[in-house]
Amino acid sequence: MKRAWLLAAAIAAAGLAWLFWPQGDPRFEIRFDPTKTAAARHFLAEPATPSRGPNVVLIVADDLGKNDTSLYGARPLQTPAMERLAGGGVRFTDGYITSPVCSPSRAALMTGRYQQRFGFELLVHDRYPKNRMEWLFAKYFFTAHGWHALDAIMTPRPEDILRQGLPPSELTIAELLKKHGYATGIFGKWHLGFSTETIPERRGFDYQYGFYDAFSLYKDPDADDVVNARGSYFADRYQWHKGRHDNCAIRRNGAEIDETVYLTQKIADEAIAWITAQKRPFFAYVPFNAPHAPLQAERAYYDRFLHVPDETRRVYLAMIASLDDAIGRILDALDERDLADDTLVIFTSDNGGAEYTGATTNAPLKGGKFTNFEGGLNVPFVLRWPKRVAGGRTYSQPVSSLDAFMTIAQAASVTLPKDRAYDGVDLVPFLALERGDAPHAALYWRAAGHRAIRAGRYKLISDAKTGSRALYDVVADKNETTNLASQDSPRVEALEAQLRAWERELVDPAWPNVMEFRFSDGEQRFVFPL
Repeated sequence: MKRAWLLAAAIAAAGLAWLFWPQGDPRFEIRFDPTKTAAARHFLAEPATPSRGPNVVLIVADDLGKNDTSLYGARPLQTPAMERLAGGGVRFTDGYITSPVCSPSRAALMTGRYQQRFGFELLVHDRYPKNRMEWLFAKYFFTAHGWHALDAIMTPRPEDILRQGLPPSELTIAELLKKHGYATGIFGKWHLGFSTETIPERRGFDYQYGFYDAFSLYKDPDADDVVNARGSYFADRYQWHKGRHDNCAIRRNGAEIDETVYLTQKIADEAIAWITAQKRPFFAYVPFNAPHAPLQAERAYYDRFLHVPDETRRVYLAMIASLDDAIGRILDALDERDLADDTLVIFTSDNGGAEYTGATTNAPLKGGKFTNFEGGLNVPFVLRWPKRVAGGRTYSQPVSSLDAFMTIAQAASVTLPKDRAYDGVDLVPFLALERGDAPHAALYWRAAGHRAIRAGRYKLISDAKTGSRALYDVVADKNETTNLASQDSPRVEALEAQLRAWERELVDPAWPNVMEFRFSDGEQRFVFPL
């Protein structure tokens, strides 16, 4: 009997050890190319002529869907500041981001290169399952709202988790502008790495205000003048729990601070104060976190939407109204200082609206954040530069967030290194000369096996994990209602061949995903890695 108990205890101990043994797989080691890194550092160290280019303000909203604004037609929520910006500039009907999720799209925005060229294919994560017990718990209990745990646990070692982010071999637009004499400041969300080598102060920014992670609280949830809308899905619970700790802390030039002002307006305050103080050409990168969860609104804005039946929706609309006012205040600051005429302002979102929050819909566009349908990729996009580009116009050719980098670089006469491919184009010639040709022959997307291409009027979405493929004529069928894949297999194969040719220029993802997002359109299922 004693031997049986000892055997049972040994088996139980072995089982517990198996469940709780710390995970950390050396297969996911992150290595930076020393040759490319040295070349990038050498390039930045070379002397450069100070630029006499325009001031630049790059404004990025977070999870703002195209139809969360009134830029593209009447909506229940009016966004007059965004419309004012477009009224003096150009609104793009087909402005695309390079990923339907936060950090990979920002990596391309900052570098002008498809993020898959340097391994930044998936979300930056600072939290993976620590052991098999956590993974099993996630697998069997976190399966709501399209979120699913992976079939197998994939956890990098702690040192490799920390190294995720923009590799030192890449050059940001801030680093290049700084080299040419620009003052550079970031105000808001970074989400491109948390280590001392990847934070914005080390990637070309003279001044930093905001936070490093994917999200942060907008204000103390217990403040009298804030209304909170908590969701039931696990990511929302995690965000509320994390609050402003660790990488979600609010920082100024890297130092944690205790911020009491509602964050959307405080980001605008910081940007305006910094712009006002500049005596030389400046680059103000203003990546707001609105309207990304956790959903919090100031009561003064919330009270504007008491007629909206749904509480979560009321908070969400109030957050966008605050965002619009913050953008308007930045535009006012440029006007008051007579800077507007020679300031290049670009406004976009990092991806489409997050429908899983229950606060918004991208309809009539299909899908949303985490999907390669139009609701996830086709975002609000506006460019204003009165000195060079006539305003009040609409441009309907497909453009990419990659083009923001190249447009800024060319406007500032920035010298670019010759040892790497750049994927964006300068949009000014296409707008100033009203050229009829498209800026891009094709646009591409990839997140592990989830891929897409738009070439001309057609877009193909191809999912290796499920075998699903969808072909749409997104000129005639912008809402992607009719899948033409079964009717036009030659076009499907031709677009697949283009995708494969593009992929030969890429590298493998530098780190693994944590979860998956599964989307069904009623006919097929698609899986996006997170």
